[in-house]
Amino acid sequence: MNAPTHVAINAPRRPGGAQPPRRSWRGLLLPAVLAFAVLVALGTWQVERKAWKEALIATLDERLAAPAQALPAATTWPELDPARDEYRRVSLRAEFELDREALVYAAAAGFRPDVTGPGYWVFTPARLADGAIVMVNRGFVPEGLRDAKSRPAGAVSGPIEIVGVMRWPDARHWFTPGDDPAHNLWFSRDPSAIATAKGLGAVAPFYVEQESPVPLGGLPQPGKLVVSLPNNHLQYAVTWYGLAAVLVVMFLIWSRTSTARGGGGEDAPGRQDPPSRSL
Repeated sequence: MNAPTHVAINAPRRPGGAQPPRRSWRGLLLPAVLAFAVLVALGTWQVERKAWKEALIATLDERLAAPAQALPAATTWPELDPARDEYRRVSLRAEFELDREALVYAAAAGFRPDVTGPGYWVFTPARLADGAIVMVNRGFVPEGLRDAKSRPAGAVSGPIEIVGVMRWPDARHWFTPGDDPAHNLWFSRDPSAIATAKGLGAVAPFYVEQESPVPLGGLPQPGKLVVSLPNNHLQYAVTWYGLAAVLVVMFLIWSRTSTARGGGGEDAPGRQDPPSRSL
């Protein structure tokens, strides 16, 4: 009868018989500090954004609540500054050129909560007494009434008094669709682009969001702008600072546990290799 065969199964060994050491908490200190710094920086940035947003909302509230002033003279238009003059309420006497109105696709309107559903902004040239032209956003029309013939009551003839708010053109982004002048459709509120397509020549660098008068039949639908900008920066800041605090607590707990087990993660003194087993 053959003698039993003995097969030794030994634990993996490093050179010299030492076991692989646990990773020291000191080795993760620098990454933890960097992560903490990033989280705190993000929280601080949100605090700064909160202050900026609150100042912006206060400025807009003040401008939109102020009495309407006379529209600046055309000779001063090149000197106007959007940071200083946008959202100022103005009044002007002008005559609409209704045969040259343009339709701008109306996406979600943050300043016009009264506007819902798909539709268009009706941009119409308004000629002042001195011959200068200002583009006026006369208001919203729903999808089924884009054709001016479907809303004849809104046709206004002769000079009228208009009250509205000065606005500057939308910024175009890479995802902004291209305008379609052939079908009288624009995707950006850009008075200069509309004027060029309509053969109007030079117009004001801004446009006016009409508040009044409301035309017969209610269309196009003008309206007063309402400040409804989201301001969630405080909760974002609390989130980032909270994550930074959690990181500190978790790292302290882990480092203490690691130290207690093995003196900072290295093998404890006197640790023996496990005995081999035989089959």
